[in-house]
Formats: sequence, C-alpha cells, structure tokens
Amino acid sequence: MRVALLTEGARPHSQRGAGGWCERLAAGLPEHAFERYLLTGREAPDGAADRPSPLWHGTHELALWGRRPGGRAPGAVRRRRYAGAYERLVRALVLPGERAGFGPGLYRLAALAREDGALPAFLASAHARRLLERIWRLPGADTSAGQPLVRDVLVAADLLEQCLRPLSAPWYGTGPGGLGAVDLCHVVGGGPAALPALVARHLHGVPFVVTEHGPHLREQYLVRPLRAEGRAGAERVGPCCPVAGKEGERHVRDEHRNDDRRRRVRAPGGEWASHEAPYRWPVRALLLSFFRALTGETYRQAAVLTPGSAHDQRWQHRCGADPARTRVVHEGTPAVDRPAAGPEPAAPTLVWAGALEPGRDPELALHAFARVRADLPDARLVVYGEETAPGYRAHCAAVAERLGAAPAVEFAGRPGSLAEAWETGTVAVFSGRSQRSARLLVDAMLSGRAVVSTDVGVAREAVGPTGLLVPARDPRALAGACLALLRDEERRARLGLAGRLRAQERFAVEPVIDAFREIYLELVSRYPAFPGAEDGPAPRPFARPAEYWLADGPRGGGTPRDGNAQDTSPGADGVREPAGRPAELAEAV
Repeated sequence: MRVALLTEGARPHSQRGAGGWCERLAAGLPEHAFERYLLTGREAPDGAADRPSPLWHGTHELALWGRRPGGRAPGAVRRRRYAGAYERLVRALVLPGERAGFGPGLYRLAALAREDGALPAFLASAHARRLLERIWRLPGADTSAGQPLVRDVLVAADLLEQCLRPLSAPWYGTGPGGLGAVDLCHVVGGGPAALPALVARHLHGVPFVVTEHGPHLREQYLVRPLRAEGRAGAERVGPCCPVAGKEGERHVRDEHRNDDRRRRVRAPGGEWASHEAPYRWPVRALLLSFFRALTGETYRQAAVLTPGSAHDQRWQHRCGADPARTRVVHEGTPAVDRPAAGPEPAAPTLVWAGALEPGRDPELALHAFARVRADLPDARLVVYGEETAPGYRAHCAAVAERLGAAPAVEFAGRPGSLAEAWETGTVAVFSGRSQRSARLLVDAMLSGRAVVSTDVGVAREAVGPTGLLVPARDPRALAGACLALLRDEERRARLGLAGRLRAQERFAVEPVIDAFREIYLELVSRYPAFPGAEDGPAPRPFARPAEYWLADGPRGGGTPRDGNAQDTSPGADGVREPAGRPAELAEAV
C-alpha cells in the first residue's frame, strides 16, 4: 500500500528522533511504498537539499517559518470568505463557549486555500490582524493571562500564520504526490504535522495513524508555562493543564523550572522562532489554546494512536484520546545488537549521563554520592553531559565542593558514545525529577550494567523488576540503593543481565515493525478501498482482498490518479472505479 509519513524535522535531517525512526520503519516494511512529507524550519539554501534516499518513493517539504510563501492576496469576495473561516477558528481559541468551531473553521480555511492558495497572504494581512485583535478583546474572551497589547496581536498573528501554513501546502490532490492518492497517512510527532492528515481525511477519507514518542501537547506546556502571577517570571499551572491536582502542578513546574527555553516560543518546525525575545503571557496562552484544540481534533479523527509508552498513553487519555483506539508501541532502538559493556572498573564507580539541567536533578546524585562515599571512600562519580542551563555545571561543581565530594567527582562532558559512558561505571544512576523518554534508560540497560533510577515517568515501565527504583528527591534512598548494588557483585551482575535481556525483548526494532505491519493491514481492512465522493457510489469496505494491498506488481504501472476524471467502466467486482485506479490495479484473485 502507499503510506504518507508526515513529520516535523530540521535541516540537515538527523538520524536521531523522528527522522531516524521513520527511516527504520520504511526500511522494515519494504512491501509498502512510503512517501515522506516533511515540515522543516527554514527553506533550504541552494545546494543544501538532502540526497534522495531509496527508502522514499517521494519526498515533499514545506518550510514552516521564515519567509512567507509567495502569492497574491485574495480579492474582496474571497477575503470575506477567508475572514469568516478565520473568525470561527479564532473564536474557538479565545471564547470558551465556542470551542467546537475549531474543526469547521480549520477545514474551511483548508478548502479555501486549496482553491486559490491565498491563505498565507490573507493571514499576514492587516485585515486578519484587525480581526484577531477584535475577537481577542471581545467580552467573555479568555484573557486570564492578561489583556493583549498591539504587539501581542502582531506576534500572535505571525505565529498563527506559521502554524496554519500546512493548510496551504500543494499536497491535497489525487495526482502524483497528493495525499488523496495514498492509502493511509502516518503522522509522527503530532502537532502541525497532523494538519495535512486531518485535511486529507476530511477531503478524501484517508485514514491516519498518530505516533507520539512524547505527546506534542505536553512539550508545548513545558516550553510555554501558562501564566504569570504577580511579578514577571512567577509561574503557576492553569486549570486547563491536562494533569490535574497538586501532583500535576508540581510535575509540570519541576520540568520547566529554571529552564531558559520557557522564555521563548518555539516555532512549529521545532527550531526557535525568528523573534527570540520573551513573549508575553497572552501570546503563550493563545498558542497553547491552539495546540490544545489541534491535539483534541487530531485525537478525535485519528484511526489509531500509538504512544511510545504507557506514560505517554495516560497523557493522551487525559487530553481526550479514546482508550479503545490507543495502542502502546515502544520506540525501538537499533542498539539492541550492541555487545554488552566490558569488565567493570577497579574502583566502585557510579555513572550519570544526561543533560545538565534542573529537571535531570544531578544535584540529587551528588547528595546521594556524598552518602555513598562516607561508607565507601574509594567510590567515584562520573557525570557525562553538557549543560543546557547556563552556569548550571559550575553550580553542580560548587555543590560537590560544598559536600566534600569534589575530589571523587568527575564532570566528563559529552562522551564519545553512550556505550563508552556506561563502560566507565559499575552502576548507572538516573536521578531525574521526570523521565519523559526511555531512550537513556534502555541504552544503559543494553550495556549490561545494573540500573538505579528515581521512580518517575517511564522509569517503572522501562526498568521493571530488573533494576532498583527509589522515590524522587530522596538522597538517602538513592544512596542506599547504590550501596546495595556496589556491595553485592552477584546481584549486580544478575540485574544487569536481566535488564539487557528485557531491553532486547521490549525495545528492539523488529517488534515495532511487526506492530505497524499489523496496524496498517487492520486499517485498510476497515476502510473503503475507494472513499466515495459525495455524488458517487457508496464506499464499500472489504471491496478488495488483502492480496490487492500487498502485491508489488500493480504498483509500478498504470496512469497516475486524476481526481477530476471519472472512469465509467466497472471494476472486477462490479463497482465503478475512479479514474485514479488504473486498469493495471486489478484484483489479485
């Protein structure tokens, strides 16, 4: 079948994260034809285009920020139509009683953009800014984050134009490169990457799958704290935070406290926006409202949601996802074939790896190590990682000095590879206040070293019974767990081997490939072979046998699909087929 992979990325495309994951998926399912639809940051400079990969049957890119796409502004009649659709969408963002208008407004804007391509020019016009300002200041609008100023309107209008730019992409036809010609869409990462899939489903009935290795909406909350209370910089969690109660408030505050990134609004393409000044709270609140509405619409329309962990699955359920349509599929890593680490170092050594930032809480590891060293004077602590909060490494060094552990603590910076980092230690230690991704944990388990981690986020799901879990912010418990393993070589070896086997079984690439092979076939069996038009014959599920979707031969020939022409010749099953399905695509009976 033909699959469209939609994701965000940066240039040059990294092998880490969504880019490398998509390539592993396409390589593992060679029986399907994958086309990549990529939302990038800026437009590529001349000569900077990526080398075509044989994995992709086509690559299509759209720059999300930077220079606005060219095109003439709409005329007076068309401008009124754009204004009506845009007004409905903005009202859904700022008026609590009109949230249901987000989807209709979004699809109407997409339909208008498909007709004349003037959406970016309209969104950048003074008419759209005046409309946004008028609605944003209506009585009853949600302005709990503060009354918007003129500069807020200008910045918010610019950011909304970037977020809605995928609606004007030339991807929604039924010809070559059009999403109407694919059998299903696979959104990797959520957020703006889901917009083309929503439009394709609305226009052509194409089903789509959403894979999130960390919910996109959660990342927006962490980058954009909701409100200021009192003086600038004082933070609190608003009532619309998807994790309720004091525990949820503390969780979100811990993850973005003292993080300079919260002072800037991230552009939709994953890179920083052109204005890196600290945006005011009204702009942040409006952007969060947009992403909440987009996430809700995406979860409602998706055929299947595949979170990367049960921890992510709980976030999706809190954000409105249907539990019956969610299925956990772990991210998978090709490092499962890597050999285990070599012999342990002569001195008992704790190894810590990660970004040096408050959320990772290396200070907890330092306090715990001071207790360990009181019982084992020969113990050492090696800290790998680069600081992401300015001055935080020096702060950690000062903490180690104050605790009297500085001579036995080494800040080794960025390691050559994670495998080398784990090999220098006896026990791998994770002390974070939150653990949103299992990548580091799984990599440490694959080294064969015993793992001690705080019981937060995905740690319990990843480590299971093969490691020691302790409460967060408890240096006494963390030191006790580390001492128990440092003093017991047999237990350490047993847990290390069990952790390696668990990681190889649960986080290999092969189970991921098998899961999506099953999901794809299940989806096309539940959806019509040819989604019927409004004036055409009714769509028929199971109109094609399974062999039709798996046969490689018919995919290569034939005339590309043309959505404007209709073929009057009946197919082999008596159903009149659109002209887009050439005669070569006959049933494999």
